[in-house]
Amino acid sequence: MGLFSRWRRGGGGDGERRQVLDREATPADLEHLRAFARTREGVAFYVEPETTATDTTVVAVAFDGEWTRRRVGTPRAAQKLARSVKVACHDVQVTGYPTEMRRWNARAKADRARLEEMARAESEQGSQQGSQQGRGSGRGEDRER
Repeated sequence: MGLFSRWRRGGGGDGERRQVLDREATPADLEHLRAFARTREGVAFYVEPETTATDTTVVAVAFDGEWTRRRVGTPRAAQKLARSVKVACHDVQVTGYPTEMRRWNARAKADRARLEEMARAESEQGSQQGSQQGRGSGRGEDRER
């Protein structure tokens, strides 16, 4: 991919360039946020601004810090969605992310590391048992005569 491959010429002949986003918000994105708000307690929306590559997004955060992020299109669409599901809507550039979200991320990271270590230990244990079962002198001494 070239350095400027994300940029495309605008419709006018003035040489203006416009950003082409990776994709627009979809009805499925909005439904996911609605479902998250309906099935969790204490949800609040945090609106993230559009970037050079991604449309405006909402991070929905539950009271325990569980979170999800989806595209919404515009800040106005985020506010409208928040009103429809009766949750608070914050501008993340003003309020920042909630502490609960950072704690959730830290717990999830520790849980993943613990699970990976358990899987690694089980794998090592299984390979050690397999190699011990197949051991013999290699001279055919353990064969029946």
